[in-house]
Amino acid sequence: MDGIIQCVPTDEAMTPSIHPFPYDPFQQRAIDLLEGGASLFVAAPTGSGKTVLADYVIERAFERRQRVIYTAPIKALSNQKFRDFTARHPGPPGARAGAGGEQVGIMTGDVTINPTAPLVIMTTEIYRNALLEDVERLAGYAWVIFDEIHYLDDPERGTVWEEAILFTPPHINLLALSATIPNVQELAQWIRTVHQRPVEVIEETHRPVPLGVLFQCQNRILTNPQELKRAGYQGVEDWNRLRSRHGHRRQFSLHPNRLEPLIRELRDRNRLPCLLFTFGRRRTEELAWELSGFPLLDAPESGALRALFDELCARFGLTHDRTAEALGRLIDRGVGFHHAGMLPTLKEVLERCFASRLMKVIVTTETFALGVNMPARSVVLDALDKRGPNGFRLLRRREFLQMAGRAGRRGMDAEGFVYLRVNPRHVAYPEVLHLLHAAPEPVESRFNTAYATLLNLYRRHGRALLDVFPKTLYYAQTSGARRQQGLDLMQRKLDLLETMGYLTRTALTPKGEFGAWVYGYELLLTELHARRRLADLDPVALAVLMAAVVYEPRPRTEPPRPHHLSKRLGQLCREPLAHIHKEELRFRIAPKTKAPSFHLTQAMEAWMGGAAFDRITRLCDVDEGEIVRYFRMAVQLLRQLAEAPAADAPLRAAAEQAMRRVNRDVIDAEAQLRLG
Repeated sequence: MDGIIQCVPTDEAMTPSIHPFPYDPFQQRAIDLLEGGASLFVAAPTGSGKTVLADYVIERAFERRQRVIYTAPIKALSNQKFRDFTARHPGPPGARAGAGGEQVGIMTGDVTINPTAPLVIMTTEIYRNALLEDVERLAGYAWVIFDEIHYLDDPERGTVWEEAILFTPPHINLLALSATIPNVQELAQWIRTVHQRPVEVIEETHRPVPLGVLFQCQNRILTNPQELKRAGYQGVEDWNRLRSRHGHRRQFSLHPNRLEPLIRELRDRNRLPCLLFTFGRRRTEELAWELSGFPLLDAPESGALRALFDELCARFGLTHDRTAEALGRLIDRGVGFHHAGMLPTLKEVLERCFASRLMKVIVTTETFALGVNMPARSVVLDALDKRGPNGFRLLRRREFLQMAGRAGRRGMDAEGFVYLRVNPRHVAYPEVLHLLHAAPEPVESRFNTAYATLLNLYRRHGRALLDVFPKTLYYAQTSGARRQQGLDLMQRKLDLLETMGYLTRTALTPKGEFGAWVYGYELLLTELHARRRLADLDPVALAVLMAAVVYEPRPRTEPPRPHHLSKRLGQLCREPLAHIHKEELRFRIAPKTKAPSFHLTQAMEAWMGGAAFDRITRLCDVDEGEIVRYFRMAVQLLRQLAEAPAADAPLRAAAEQAMRRVNRDVIDAEAQLRLG
């Protein structure tokens, strides 16, 4: 049956459970379908138990000596899944294992551990790349699990997800897991059409732990929307009406939402631990320090939490880290903060402290809600609007559900609580109701095929690769002029690649073979390689250039500090980049290839010279977590250069040496993961 499965209890004989708890009706129905060998698309609220289905597929695959790929959207979630599955599947006797006997492996670009294991955790990018480069490597796999498949409409990652689904070979069954979305049937139908296979759909709307929604407005805790309108928005509608009539603002009384009554509410009503979501790294730290003034722990709890924090800091080499030392003072009060600007190891420490249930409040950005499994009794949203490219905007319904869904721990809480901090000047009352009651936004295609993808497809299919376009989700969701625009863009990119010498009418050229290996930065690096400018660089200059290529300055970032190496490398890139931009303008391709940004030059140069990490953080205006992220991205790019079949020998040698020198200490993600 290719339709929506209604999840109702049944008296039919049920498949035995592999878990120590009875399955919910939707889980049991899904498992019955999986037992029949069906591909399956499951959409259910956050915290409803979708992961149980992934567990089931993996267990049954092990029993049948099959192999499984588990894809996750972000590296942090991939790492977490690797630890979770490794603990769950240590390698029982008789089970099929990798070359070293391991049951679980991971491949993220940063990390490669046990790649021949029967279960391999991959980022979606790595899985997509494997499909394009050598699909025969996947011949032994029976299942691919797409976790958080609603990432299909992520502006940055959506195309990769679409390609990963599109190019999955027909012998691999799919288990797609998604948050609640309104067009799950449309997505499933697309997969059916593309792969010519049945795909069952299960939609679950029930949440095992119900959510209670409360509001902080005008510095009062309000228990329902009607009370919010009466006490929080009193006079605001009149104020808006008078403003439009007379063309000027009329001031109305607004009491700021202080933290004290909110924290008192959470503490006195036993609604801790709490995730406090806010927007902006600076804001997370400000709120955490403000919270540290409230007593949340007794002496034994404080001592136990501090002991755990110190033990983890010692394990991850953070004993003398300045941010860790500052966080220690917060930890003593049961509070922490978590954002992308922190060291990955320090974020790991905070996550484990919170998971211990000793930490009472962690202030974090919304990225924490996108993957890391850290449910809490309560969730607080510091604001209902956030800054976007065009100014402030209301949170999307799916963003709201993702964060709110972290409230209420299954098996521990009878109810979860969501507190919304409402500022009537920023968010209108109807907008609050929209967040509470509107349907989540549908998933829409972000398809925009990269040059490297086109080159890999051209190697296999030639011009027939354009036949891929009618199979895309973009094609299925569009019509008429918009559909033609998508096809025309692919054609224009092919024409540009042919004009620039990457392909002939029948095959890839040596330039094309090199570009097919370098994802994301293919045009600039290929043009530099073709002009032999990469081969002339020593390992330090090569590493600096890779860091400049991957670095994305944040809005309102100051220009980089002057540096002789930046000047030389910028000059090196100027002519090739101008040529690329000229051709992209000619073929009407946007956005154009990004120019290198040399903000990390001094930091990378010092790091390559053996400097300690705390020193290089003072050599650039970039958060330490961002330094780690971009240095790891530079390592990935260096690895691609070192392994590219069409790269010349001097470049491969320099890339290998640069990679070894960059990938040490806090940059070495694999060493971090092996710490456990």
